[in-house]
Order: sequence, then C-alpha cells, then structure tokens
Amino acid sequence: MTEKKELLSVLWNGADVLRGKMDANEYKTYLLGLVFYKYLSDSYLSKVYDLLNDSIPDNLEDAQKEYEEVLKSDMADDLLEDLKESLYFTLEPEMTFVSMVNDVNNNMFNREKLQAAFNRIQESDKLFNGLFADVDLYSNRLGAGDQKQSATIAELIKTLNGADLIHTEGDVLGDAYEYLIGQFASETGKKAGEFYTPHGPAQILCRIAMDGQENKKGLQVYDPCMGSGSLMLSCKNYSKEPDFIKYYGQELTLSTYNLARMNMFLHRVLPENQHLRNGDTLDADWPTDEETEFDVVAMNPPYSAKWSAAEGFKQDERFMDYGGKLAPKSKADYAFLLHGFYHLKQNGTMAIVLPHGVLFRGAAEGTIREILLKNGSIYAVIGLPSNMFYNTSIPTCIIVLKKHRDGRDVLFIDASDLYEKEKKQNVMKDEHIDKVIEIYSERKSVEKRAYLASYEDIEKNDFNLNIPRYVDTSVEEEPIDVNTLNNELKNINDEIDKTTKNLISMFDELTYNDEETRKSMMDLIDIFREV
Repeated sequence: MTEKKELLSVLWNGADVLRGKMDANEYKTYLLGLVFYKYLSDSYLSKVYDLLNDSIPDNLEDAQKEYEEVLKSDMADDLLEDLKESLYFTLEPEMTFVSMVNDVNNNMFNREKLQAAFNRIQESDKLFNGLFADVDLYSNRLGAGDQKQSATIAELIKTLNGADLIHTEGDVLGDAYEYLIGQFASETGKKAGEFYTPHGPAQILCRIAMDGQENKKGLQVYDPCMGSGSLMLSCKNYSKEPDFIKYYGQELTLSTYNLARMNMFLHRVLPENQHLRNGDTLDADWPTDEETEFDVVAMNPPYSAKWSAAEGFKQDERFMDYGGKLAPKSKADYAFLLHGFYHLKQNGTMAIVLPHGVLFRGAAEGTIREILLKNGSIYAVIGLPSNMFYNTSIPTCIIVLKKHRDGRDVLFIDASDLYEKEKKQNVMKDEHIDKVIEIYSERKSVEKRAYLASYEDIEKNDFNLNIPRYVDTSVEEEPIDVNTLNNELKNINDEIDKTTKNLISMFDELTYNDEETRKSMMDLIDIFREV
C-alpha cells in the first residue's frame, strides 16, 4: 500500500514543475486538476481490470494492455456499459493517463489528446460538467510558444506518474489532496481565504457541530460557503458512519467550486452523496427542494462582505423574523449567519466563524443579535487567536447556534492565547483544540478561560457579547510593599546626592580660558547645587 508521506512527496514535486511560471493560486489549478484526472483515469483502468479479472492490477500498464485488447473483442460493448454505469464516464485507450505517459516518454505527447480526455469526462455525465474548465492547457503562463507549453505539461505528467493512486488505503489520497490544498493556501496568502479554513478552527467547528451526532447514519452536512469543501469533509473524521454522510455545499467562485467537486471524489464520497452547487448563497436561497434542513451546518463565510441588503429580503423566510432588520450592506456577516441558521434542523448544531464585530456592533446587527439571544439560539461564543486565517490577521470567533433548546445561557470561551507561532500564521495544535473542546463539553465557568453567562447577565450587558465582558483574563499585579518602596526611594535619593556632590567637586577643579566660559560653568554648577 502507498504510504502517505511517499504520495505527498511525489504530488508536491509536481508543484516544483510549475512554481516560478505562475503564482500559487494559478498553479494549484493545474496541479490539482492533473492529479484528479490521473485519479479518474487510474481508477478507470483499475475498474476495467477488476471487471475482467476480479482483482486490482499490480500495475496499470497491464490493465491498459488488457483494455486495449478487450475493446477489439465482442465483450467491448458490455464492458463499456458496465463502466459507464459504475463510474459515470468512459475513456478511449489513448485518453488514459497511462497512454499520456507513454506519449511523453516517446516524445510524442500533444495537448490535444489530453484536452480530448478532459472533454470526454466532462461530457459523460452532469456530475463532471465543466470540471476541467480552469485547466487551460494553452495558457502563455505555461511557457512561450507551443513547444514550451507542451513541455511543461509533459513534465508535470511525468512527475505525477510516480504517484500510485490506486493502492491507497482509506483516506490516504484524500488526506494528501487536503495537504496540497493547505500548502497552496500557505503560499497563496490572502486569496487562500476563498478556499481554505485552517486546521485548528476547522477541527473545532466540526467537532462541536458533530457533538452528539457521531452515530447518526445518513447525517446531512451543509456549508453554503464551502470553498474547497474541506470543512464539510472534516466532519467525516468524527462520524462512525462516514460513508453515509450526505454533503450539501454551495460556492460562488467557479474554480473553487470545481476544486470542491474534485475533493469530494478524492475522499471517495459517492456521487449520490454529493449535492454541490455553484451560486451566490445570499442572493438566492438554496436548497429549496426536498432537503432544506440539515443536521450539521459548518461555515466560514467571507468576513464583512458587501451584499445588496435589498428591501425584498425583508420578506425572505431566512431573514424575516428579526425585527424587520437586515444585515447592513457593508457587512453581510449576519446575513450569512441567518441563512445557515434557517437551514439548521430543530435538533442540529451550527458553528460559524465570524469577526468579533458581530458580538457588539449595534443598529440592525444589535437587533438581530438580541432576538437570537432572546430565542435562546446562541449556545456558545469562542474567541480564537489572531492571525489564524490567510485572508485576515484580525481575531475571529466561533458562534455556536442551536434551535429550541432549554435555557438561554451562553458559554463564553477565550482561546485567544491557545496557539503556537509558525512562519506566517498562528497555528492551533491538537492540544489547543482538545482544550477548547473539553471546556465546551463541560459547559461551566473556568477562571480566566470560560464563563457560563445567564440570560440575566447578558441582558444587563445590553446583549453585548464581547468576550472580555464575561471572561476576565487580566492578571493581577503583585501588591506593593510601601515600606520597601520608601527604602528604595531613599537609597536612590542618597545615591543621587552623592553623585551630584562628586560632579560639583570635579567642576571646581576645572580651569577656563576666558571669563565668559567660566561664568557659564558657574551658572551650571549653581543649577546642580539647587537640585
């Protein structure tokens, strides 16, 4: 079986082929797209071999040869039908990754064949529509002229050929893909906020949202700002029935949406459990058909984004029960929160990352927050360290929401100091994550760390949820011993007097060339004597 470290090494070497030609946000599309194409192609040949021999091939070259032979026989139609039914696509023998590698090794590679393979997959089923649209094989960024552009793609194919994607156990391949996405996020910087939630906050979000739902078969997870889908997929780690989770996600950016689709496949999520959509979450509600409420809602939306806040939204079911108020045009934070909360099941849990401003800003946001608190909807507020996310250095918080619970108390946790500083970002390690989850689970006040606030506490604070109002993390200064301080001051004064006398005596020994200089020095000495 392929070791994770070995696989990561090969895949990351692919980035070296492209690094320098374009920035990370661009070459991630090529590398992750080619890795996904190889995965589909290799899985296809493996399936061919399995249908013919009832076993996985030792190497794909043997599977390729058998595939080429069987297509010449009267078994071809039945085989292709089986493949289309189980994998949702078919490939001509010359369209496989193995065939592309052979062309590269024989200096016969051309991009037209690879593009034809992309087209065949995309046209096979709506599941793959537009999946490789961002992988521009004819871009000038690959090099100047046809020859250099082809050479770059050929080199990438040759490098990726060293990755064995069919002899991997469990989530090794999915984890490797996740690692690549994380590495690109680190290199990309601010643009990474569009597609990646760092490990620490992601694990806290998912563990909290999954709490009490670990054994549920057919769990439904929803992320209306899904990015690469990593946040939703993290929920798999905390489920005892991970193969039956159904994922519902929406993403505005097309390239990121395609990345999420690839990510689902590489984590071996069955097509029937993938419900992903490319669209604007706030402008038009989704989903609106059969499944509209979910067990788990996990979100990391863009912070303080602009939105229309049009009057018509006051009649939208997502936003209509909050005193006729909408999130302001310049800050859509509460629009995202209310959208996610609207789609939460009565017994589900929602966890969302937002900037601290949502905890204390007034006007419309204050009204929405007050209604949520009066309804008992806000269950916990967790302050995270600053500089955790690639797109902002500001501190953020996790807000946990539930529907129809007993009580209206809110647990406040200050985790702002639970991190280690690494290169560009602050990072929450497993021990930090475990600490937050432990405090959250125990749901009681902890000195300098957490406070379980009653509804009356919050009401007295005018529904302001700013964490320092509830969790006092200040450190008391040691009491001052006045007698000791007096003695220290007396010693200091004595030392000053002694030094001044010595200085004056040195001045008295000076000689002067003219009367004017002598007079100036006498004036200076008088000043020291007065002191």
